[in-house]
Formats: sequence, structure tokens, C-alpha cells
Amino acid sequence: MTHYLWLIPLGFIVGVLGTLIGAGGGFVLAPVLLLAYPQDTAATLTSISLAVVFMNALSGSMAYGRMKRIDYKSGLLFSAASVPGAVLGALSAHNIPRRAFDAIFGAFMIGAGAFMMARPRAKPEAQASQTHRQLARRIVERNGAVHAYSYNPGLGLLLSLGVGYMSSFLGIGGGIIHVPALARALNFPVHIATATSHFMLAIMALTGTIVHIATGSFHHGVRRTVALAIGVLLGAPLGARFSEFVGGDWIIRILAVALAVVGIRILVAAL
Repeated sequence: MTHYLWLIPLGFIVGVLGTLIGAGGGFVLAPVLLLAYPQDTAATLTSISLAVVFMNALSGSMAYGRMKRIDYKSGLLFSAASVPGAVLGALSAHNIPRRAFDAIFGAFMIGAGAFMMARPRAKPEAQASQTHRQLARRIVERNGAVHAYSYNPGLGLLLSLGVGYMSSFLGIGGGIIHVPALARALNFPVHIATATSHFMLAIMALTGTIVHIATGSFHHGVRRTVALAIGVLLGAPLGARFSEFVGGDWIIRILAVALAVVGIRILVAAL
């Protein structure tokens, strides 16, 4: 177990960054695991990453819940679509060679980062408008900040289905997709998007982890998961606290740079 101690500080970093930007930390953890354990299968490493993402998302969601930033109604609605995708994604990870998985992972991360860099600024908050195609929401944070916005629930369900599949397949949790999708396509305020994404991540990651446990992939990653979880549980509340002092634009920019850097590193290693 002692040779897994280096995973505790890694988990701490994953907890802080993942909670800060609502991505669960899988975008940091998964590429590190791919590079550190080239002998393991994609299914084993994604099972470790998803289990840690669940721990991070659960801890972060509790912190965001105390801040009253989570849109629970929308989060549960989207989770209903993401759970079936998460099951299929976890099963798909068992049927792909490791080298091909690395290449897909790296290309995906670079593409997502490029998209975010091309449009780095968050949208201004839209006024809530309840129509037959728009669901109006109003969230009041603990500090008194009011967020009124509206979105197309049908589009949100469709996006969540795809996010559920990709997050579970890649072991990244899905926040790197869901946060920009909520903020850009569905007009969520960035801070509400990050908090609500974290809430959904807990549900998606738990679903994917259960599938990996049932298929036996998680058996070889229990000790590594424990070490990472220790660091994550320490870092997640700190990331949520930092989010109060980091502007929405900077959250998006940090996310974009992180995606591009780790994507290039993984793709180069796979080629």
C-alpha cells in the first residue's frame, strides 16, 4: 500500500480542481492513470477514475448544496437521461484495445479544449422565460445572489444522454462536457452550471462504478481508489470554497487550457 501514497496528493489536486470547475476531476486523474499504469486495461483505469470522481462529486455536491447553488430539479431531470448512457459507456470500455482507447481519449480532450478556447467567455445570464419549449428556473444562493434563466429541456435530455455515455466510457466523469453544455447551450449561469454538474456527476459516476464492479473491472483498483479518495475528500471542499472567488470566465478558461494540455500529452503517448 505504501507505493500508492503518491496518489493521495494527486487526489487532493483532483478534488480541488474538479470541484472548482464542476468537472469531477476525471479530466486530471484519467490521463495520469493512463500514463502511470500502461499495463492496465482501459476498463480497470476508467473504473478507478469513475469511483474517485464519484467521491469527489459527492463531497463537492454537499459543499455546493450548502451554498444553495445546485438546480436540483434540472439535475434530476438530466440524470434520468445520463444514467442509461453511463451504463452503456462502462460496458463499452471493456471492448476496446488500450492503445485505441488512449488515442480516442487524447483526441477528445484536444477537441473539447479547442472548442472552449475558441469561445472562452461565458454567456451573460438570460432572463427566465417560461414557454412550451422553455423551462424557467430561479435559483437564490445562500449569499443572496439571484439567478433567473430558462432552457430547452428536450435539448438538455439529449445532451445528457451523450454526456453519460462519454463520461463513463472515458472515465472522466463528464463535467468537462456538461459544464460548457449547460452554460452555452442551455444558458445556465456558470456557477450554477458547475454546481449542478457536480450533482449530476455523483449520480453518473456511481452508475458507471456499479457497472464496473459487476463486471469485475474494479477489483484490481480498490487500493488505488482508496488512496486517491483520501486526497479527494480533503480537496473537494476547498475547491468549492475557492469557486466563490473565481469568476465564471476564468472557470471556463482554466477548463479549456487543462483539456488541451492533457489531451496532447495522452495523444502523443498513444502514437
